[in-house]
Amino acid sequence: MKTLSTSLSLALAYLREKPLATILNILLLGLGVGTIIALALTLAQLEEGMDRDAAGIDLVIGAKGSPLQLILSTVFHIDIPTGNVPVSDAAAVIASPMVKQAIPLALGDSYKTFRIVGTNAAYVQLYGASVLSGRMWNAPQEAVIGAEVARVTGLVAGMTFTGSHGLTEGGSGHADHPYTVVGVLKPAGSVIDRVILTAIESVWQVHGHADAANSVSAVAEKLAKDHDHDHRQADKDEGKEVTAYLIQYATPLAAASFPRRVNAGSTLQAAAPALEVARLFNLLGVGIAALKVFALVMMLCAALGIFVGLTNALNERRADLALLRLLGASPAMVFLTVLTQGIALGVAGVILGLLIGHAGTEWIGATLEKTHRIALTGFTLIREEFWIAAGAFGLALLAGVFPAWRAYRSAVPVLLSRT
Repeated sequence: MKTLSTSLSLALAYLREKPLATILNILLLGLGVGTIIALALTLAQLEEGMDRDAAGIDLVIGAKGSPLQLILSTVFHIDIPTGNVPVSDAAAVIASPMVKQAIPLALGDSYKTFRIVGTNAAYVQLYGASVLSGRMWNAPQEAVIGAEVARVTGLVAGMTFTGSHGLTEGGSGHADHPYTVVGVLKPAGSVIDRVILTAIESVWQVHGHADAANSVSAVAEKLAKDHDHDHRQADKDEGKEVTAYLIQYATPLAAASFPRRVNAGSTLQAAAPALEVARLFNLLGVGIAALKVFALVMMLCAALGIFVGLTNALNERRADLALLRLLGASPAMVFLTVLTQGIALGVAGVILGLLIGHAGTEWIGATLEKTHRIALTGFTLIREEFWIAAGAFGLALLAGVFPAWRAYRSAVPVLLSRT
């Protein structure tokens, strides 16, 4: 224990002699570790959040365009919708016996960047949400807000607000059609925390049937399990549009043929959330891989800097090491003194990297929260970062082994002859 304590004291003293080189090595290693950890934390939370938000949704039916855009706008609410779908075109499709449930969504309006979604009670049930205070809507112009909406806007049951056209701030308002908050949902840890829910009839009243063909937000009334479409219903829905339907299959076999059937139509497209999310991460993977390689290069450069620094220090301190040996220091103590310098640099670099990684993730989360209402936090741990930290520490340790071994093998006469 005394040998270890003495070796640590000497190692720290040696590092303090060259503060600039010490700081640069720690900083380089910390930046490499921090970059990889920030990427790992961000990706892990994005994947977990998207998997959670898309759970229970087998298919999305909407206007033709980019399938990825359709998924991002209707499932995750982080993009602009591809357009609207005529109810008359979608009615026959969602009446298929392959469809267990079809949840309508009406997008286009927002309040303080939080999206107003015209839908039905099945959407709330899809995410297992429940009311914290107040009640569910049961009349037009009544709204139920998610937990994050309530936290940011300060809205509570009984208050009123006015939606604005568009999905960003600055759109024209609908002052003549205010909404009344009748309920606040419990935190669900999903996308439903970040939306404002209302009945389909509310959207009809705001935009009017006459403007349904040209309105981005015009939607049609369609119950999730209603597959009985007679001529009177078709006439009633004529000219109305819905942004999208979230589909649940009645049988797993539907995945093989139902999307192809929908895409064969002239106005509709079908997109599977699981496939589009996988495609999204494949697209992001190239840039992420490049950043990881860059971070690994920084870590390797830091390890090389530690190796070079310890080797040069060994050459410069021959006299010190010889004096230690003459005073009775064992070869093991000399070995530990040199090796501990690499260990100290590695520990400091890893700690700095952990701080940089988590602080960076928190900053990314704050930025995405303002722009896309995506929740990320740096106050979490994942298994991968322990392996990253262990790998970085191992590099620093490995960089110190060879100089320490040289010091261990050098006999006193040899050390003195080179001074």
